[in-house]
Amino acid sequence: MKWSEICIHTSQEAVEPVSNILHEAGASGVVIEDPQDLYKAWDTTLGEVYELSPDDYPEEGVIVKAYLPVNSFLGETVDEIKEAINQLLVYNIDIGHNKVTLSEVNEEEWATAWKKYYKPVKISDRITITPTWEEYERVHEDELIIELDPGMAFGTGTHPTTVLSIQALERHLREGETVVDVGTGSGVLSIAAAKLGASEVFALDLDEVAVKAAKLNIKLNKSQDIIKVEQNNLLDGIHEQPDLIIANILAEVIVRMTDDAFTSLKPGGKLITSGIIQGKRADVKEAIMNSGFEITEIVEMEDWLAMVAQKPE
Repeated sequence: MKWSEICIHTSQEAVEPVSNILHEAGASGVVIEDPQDLYKAWDTTLGEVYELSPDDYPEEGVIVKAYLPVNSFLGETVDEIKEAINQLLVYNIDIGHNKVTLSEVNEEEWATAWKKYYKPVKISDRITITPTWEEYERVHEDELIIELDPGMAFGTGTHPTTVLSIQALERHLREGETVVDVGTGSGVLSIAAAKLGASEVFALDLDEVAVKAAKLNIKLNKSQDIIKVEQNNLLDGIHEQPDLIIANILAEVIVRMTDDAFTSLKPGGKLITSGIIQGKRADVKEAIMNSGFEITEIVEMEDWLAMVAQKPE
């Protein structure tokens, strides 16, 4: 299958509306090349950030890219995108150079091009995440290595919400405890829990693709004897009484499951929630406390935060 890369040279102000226009036109995601990223102060406490090349960025403005399938409607779709971007002027939005270009990309090249940016990353005191195609040697004896093959469906395990979750697991999970991972995705948190000493992990996700991906990654990390993967909606029908529940999901979903989490956990058990943007902080905090938990820790990274709460003994 062939894909067409649509490249729009626009302004910082127009990035969000242009991205929305591309989504509405059928793009499943966008690439944003903003030269401001070259000068951003990155947190390198746990390792190096992949070095960005100025050659990949415009000298001014921002480039927004998306991928559309090459079909008989492509010409009409591109015309509609151009017209919608021009309409932003009506709302006094600066659209910058507004230069739109198209180039053809083979699916095989597109599907693997991102791999060159995915390198081993140390995300906590003990855990390093590395892609399956990279050679990596332990730096110290206590280092735990998670190998991931995220494919096109999931992230690389280095997003702030995942990092916050694994760091919280490292602080709060005791050896021999049981864990439920709600919304497991790639399975990375379940794998981390297993490597940190959990005796049993239940990895749950409603998405069939996630279940398959998690099973693959768990097998890659030889953790299938500890982790059981199931297709399941949040904590519905779960009768296990775990020592710890971890959920790296949307804040809107977290607030719907805090009562079930409180009921499921053993007395003294802990709930780790991540995936919370700053604007949802109060909502999640209120839901967790209303369910009967005591919040013991809130940690932040960039625009995201994680909360750790405990069920009374």
